Amino acid sequence: MFEDYDRRRHSVTKLCVHLVFTTKYRRKVMTPPILEEMKATLRETAEKIGCKVQEINGQADHIHLLLMFPADMSVSSMVNALKTVSSRMIRKNHPDILQGGRTGLFWSRAYFAATTGGVTIDILKRYVESQGTRGRHSSPSSEGEGS
Repeated sequence: MFEDYDRRRHSVTKLCVHLVFTTKYRRKVMTPPILEEMKATLRETAEKIGCKVQEINGQADHIHLLLMFPADMSVSSMVNALKTVSSRMIRKNHPDILQGGRTGLFWSRAYFAATTGGVTIDILKRYVESQGTRGRHSSPSSEGEGS
């Protein structure tokens, strides 16, 4: 049950985030080969900063990442590292990728982030509400399984 949890000395966590980055001015500049290069760079960067990639994919103007991350890392620091390294790489390897771009930046400053989990919010709400009335050994993951 706990095989994919991050076990540390004083904590056990399972933190997962869905991130979306868009290109500057939402320009459709990521061709399939550039997208593959970007995915490889993001995967390598994520692993270097202590994240575990679950999935990466995208289209010409944006990319989605699903990452497991350690409890001592903030989402904003993770986003900053991923966007900085990948932007530098793409601008170095493809200097004219954003022709006419005034800022020289590859990614838009904005990003989307949403935490994800193994159970729904409704199941967690019912689990927490029931804590005063149930036995100790029930868990939210077993809540929807034949209860």
